[in-house]
Amino acid sequence: MVVPDWVPELWTANIAPEEALLRLIVALVLCALLGFERELIGRAAGLRTHMLVGLAAALLTIMAFEMFDWVRSLEERPTADPLRLLEAITAGVAFLAAGSIFREKDRVKGLTTGGGLWMAGAIGIAAGQGLIGLAIMATVLGVIVIAVLRRIEI
Repeated sequence: MVVPDWVPELWTANIAPEEALLRLIVALVLCALLGFERELIGRAAGLRTHMLVGLAAALLTIMAFEMFDWVRSLEERPTADPLRLLEAITAGVAFLAAGSIFREKDRVKGLTTGGGLWMAGAIGIAAGQGLIGLAIMATVLGVIVIAVLRRIEI
């Protein structure tokens, strides 16, 4: 089938579609591991929230590096800085995480959920950048902190 000239290309990124899909799936799966424990104990920010935070962070990271490559192709000395988008990702995740924290009488609740959301964002950034081994290591350590240490917490 011949595609008319007026139809935009579906894939113009430098990263191969299979690689991008792998990175997004890794972010989803790893962040699901963090969110699963939150879901089991009935927290509002559970499985789906953690998965969406990680997926969004991975997508935005891929986009940041794609944008940098695009600017680099236009300028000899690129002025684009992908770290700015990564800072925006962490600020957005921090906003969500802060929303999960509240005070109930003399206790603060939601700190671990907020930390888990922030961790999901970081794992998504790592997966989006293709640092899959690092994302896996961080997930394992995050699950240990969230699920295992909860059992021994005083």
